[in-house]
Amino acid sequence: MRKRKVLIVDDEKLLRWSLSQKIQEWNFDVAEAENGETALFKAEEEAPDLVMLDVKLPDKKGTDLLQELKNKNPEVPVIMMTAYGVIDDAVIAMRRGAYDFITKPIDDSKLKNTIKNALETASLKKEVAYYREREKKQFDPSQFVAQSKTMKQVFEMVRKIAESEASIILLQGESGTGKDLLAQTIHYLSRRDQSAYLAINCSAIPENLLESELFGYEKGAFTDAKQRKKGLVELAEAGTLFLDEISTLNLHLQAKLLRFLETQTFKRVGGLKDIEVDIRVIAATNQDLEIACEEGNFRKDLYYRLNVCPVFIPPLRERKSDIIPLAQQFISHYNSKFRKDITGLAPDVEKLFMEYGWPGNVRELKNAVERAMIFEEESLITTKNLPIPLGKSPMESSHNPPGKFATSGLSLEEMEKELLKEALKKANGNQSQAAKLLKITRDTLRYKIKKYGLNSKELSHSL
Repeated sequence: MRKRKVLIVDDEKLLRWSLSQKIQEWNFDVAEAENGETALFKAEEEAPDLVMLDVKLPDKKGTDLLQELKNKNPEVPVIMMTAYGVIDDAVIAMRRGAYDFITKPIDDSKLKNTIKNALETASLKKEVAYYREREKKQFDPSQFVAQSKTMKQVFEMVRKIAESEASIILLQGESGTGKDLLAQTIHYLSRRDQSAYLAINCSAIPENLLESELFGYEKGAFTDAKQRKKGLVELAEAGTLFLDEISTLNLHLQAKLLRFLETQTFKRVGGLKDIEVDIRVIAATNQDLEIACEEGNFRKDLYYRLNVCPVFIPPLRERKSDIIPLAQQFISHYNSKFRKDITGLAPDVEKLFMEYGWPGNVRELKNAVERAMIFEEESLITTKNLPIPLGKSPMESSHNPPGKFATSGLSLEEMEKELLKEALKKANGNQSQAAKLLKITRDTLRYKIKKYGLNSKELSHSL
């Protein structure tokens, strides 16, 4: 195993020698430099794991050399040394990235612990940086499957939003379309990627606990509040907070969330002091919030505040060109996980996948591939291991309501267009009501109206 190297920078030859002897006893390699210029050369040539740097050097100030060393390699820990113990130098050194500041004469045991802690801290920082970078690569839109024009547009929009300073984003789409994945993508493509990404499902936590989970609480705020607790809003400082299923928030908590979004300040439960934070909030819903507002279940002012940067994720059945590439990606993933060598889908499975309605969207597709690969013994995925009921017509899905056109011989797209026209006529052009009749969200309805070139106002006058 390679010994780690310490560079000692000091103009006193005797001190360099004594430190060198001691540090070598601790199983380190040592390099020495008597001035700033030599130190810069040695730092380049020797690539030390740690630098011990004197504040007073013959050719330049130690704090200036510290800055130069940090500019070249920010990850190398630097321990400053001085015989004077000047507070101003210590402050400057710490601001410029010094790990610690010790005074001469140097205590051996203290120095040994300081070197050990500095190297451990540097090693942890490298490890964290490595995993953050690896995780960030997983959420690069260029790695995602997007053959369809609509998803390419979604990913381009996500990239622009991530790079912007937008602090409030609303993701809309059916369950299983990948809203949580897009939320993480936005975080890791943004300037906030070095800070926390925290997520909470608003429907998974009881109403009486959700407020304290979000905003925290003060000691004594309620019976079991034995000590102060920070909430997710506070813990996400400088990062991103993902609020999934935002439509399930009760009206009381909606009001508190609105105040926070407007002011970027909040009070802990039982607290009196306003706390200011800088976070990005990404909300997600599979419900039509406009309809929820009309029904009195969601505050209109909160909806308008959330709807500044809306992103609509189309269902999988609306982007069929993504189905087979997604399936292939999942096959590759589970080949690695299950140690298998399945090359793809059998032709009849491909046909079935393309015709099926996928009410559970990408999540259902992933689960179907996973199940098939657990049991599959052939080189291709066959129909015998699929969870899809093969005897049914593939489009018999809850997302395609039955009607008088089901047996008329029309194509699927023609049937869908006629159903849209019929629903809009019955709703007298009211898109929210038409969406209710079809049991789809208003955004999905708008997408389909645009897709088929329909005019809801003209349809309302044709009754």
